[in-house]
Amino acid sequence: MDLIPAPSSAVRRPDEDFPLDAATTLTAPPALADAERWLRGTLSAATGLPLGPGRPGAGIELVRDDALAAEAYRITVRPGHALLAAGGPAGALWAAQTLRQLLGPDAYRRSPLRHEGWVLPGADIEDAPRFGWRGALLDVARHFLPKADVLRFVDLLAAHKLNVLHLHLTDDQGWRVEIKRYPRLTRRGAWRERSMVGYRSGRRRDDRPHGGYYTQDDLREIVAYAAARGVTVVPEIDLPGHTQAAVAAYPELGNTDVVDTTALGVWTDWGVSHHVLNASEETLRFFEGVLEEVLELFPSEFVHLGGDECPKEQWKDSAAAQARIRELGLANEDELQSHVIRHFDRWLAERGRRLIGWDEILEGGLAPGAAVSSWRGFGGGIAAAKAGHDVVMCPEQHVYFDHRQADGPDEPIPVGFVRTLEDVYRFEPVPPQLDGAAARRVIGTQANLWSEFADSARDIDYRAFPRLVAFAEVAWSELPVRPAERDFAGFERRLATHLKALDALGVEYRPADGPLPWQRRPGVAGRPIEGPPPVR
Repeated sequence: MDLIPAPSSAVRRPDEDFPLDAATTLTAPPALADAERWLRGTLSAATGLPLGPGRPGAGIELVRDDALAAEAYRITVRPGHALLAAGGPAGALWAAQTLRQLLGPDAYRRSPLRHEGWVLPGADIEDAPRFGWRGALLDVARHFLPKADVLRFVDLLAAHKLNVLHLHLTDDQGWRVEIKRYPRLTRRGAWRERSMVGYRSGRRRDDRPHGGYYTQDDLREIVAYAAARGVTVVPEIDLPGHTQAAVAAYPELGNTDVVDTTALGVWTDWGVSHHVLNASEETLRFFEGVLEEVLELFPSEFVHLGGDECPKEQWKDSAAAQARIRELGLANEDELQSHVIRHFDRWLAERGRRLIGWDEILEGGLAPGAAVSSWRGFGGGIAAAKAGHDVVMCPEQHVYFDHRQADGPDEPIPVGFVRTLEDVYRFEPVPPQLDGAAARRVIGTQANLWSEFADSARDIDYRAFPRLVAFAEVAWSELPVRPAERDFAGFERRLATHLKALDALGVEYRPADGPLPWQRRPGVAGRPIEGPPPVR
């Protein structure tokens, strides 16, 4: 049983196999209806078996066991009966995902290749996740990803028991969420005239307009689709930096006494624009209006507000910004940024939500309920945890999957640190500087897929997989905390089977021996190495 992520315990019972046939049933209580619906639809499509309703004690049976934690499950397979006991709806969904794995790679297809010979191996499996937040960031701001591809990505997360989709919806290069009271955010802010090609390549641009956005109904659909698969969608609305697209749509949001923002367009470079929000009361009210609609669309406990990489040049040159600093009794521009973050920290808390932001938000102090995404290494996360804040560890040196996977010149736009599959498998989210209560503040970990160099689902597949498979095991399984003690060879052996499932799903992952086949043929030159990546 080459299961990924590795379960807490798995014992094979070779004499207790359960052959499936047209009479095999599937039953579950109403509380586990999502898992029952998903499992019936997925397995019936792949096997051609109807899996009609049955009686307790026979067939495939989902039950709730309140003695188990919410995401924990137990599977017992014996002849004629596969019992999936779960602590709650999420645990039932993860049990269902494991059951599909037990049937082999063909169970990942959407139509049956055969109608007989389906066998569940006799087994006793017990499992529960290490972390409650097991996430992946998908940057749809730099390059828009159509809704169907987002839904597909949700399915891939759920297949690996990852339960958070961090959706990066706004940035300098595009605004992707419909806000009805501010229609120009998408009418103007969702489109840029052209895009950079590569990085540090003479700033060449492709001269193709690029854009798109999700309607509010699109986002409701994405959120509901994800929830039915155990995945929570956490929206990110970046502020006060990474906001040129918003300023291009509504010029009054910018520092108008420094620059004529009426002529500003959505940014066509990568990196970080120096056009940032002003910090007036009117701008705060504007984004309160934005967030009121965002909260209606996304029921997640956390709302990500970015808060990182805010250039201060315009504020230093702006008489209005300097007057605002004096009015608020602040010391400098850094404190002005903190004022904006603290304002929305309180605003979200008053509405029963929690702010999460990149580790720069620590610089001005946070409300007790706010959480930190530690991206600039572990330092921000360590400081946040010691100060009593929850932390999601996502250091760019380890889990930025836009970064290249090998050192060769044939990697597609090979930017950033080299982070191999083994590097990811040996990533440990809880640093040794934390123990006890501070260590428990690390509520999870996340891999980030920034999309400057990924303009399609194919590019995302290549950069994410199979590294996201290794990351999923790090996030879910109780691996040795000392990276050197992890059994990477054993993981590779299990991965060989799992790649066949990815093949069945149509995932265009990076092969172990390098990029695409035509790039590996003798005499075919690879693409040149670009430079280091953008700051983020």
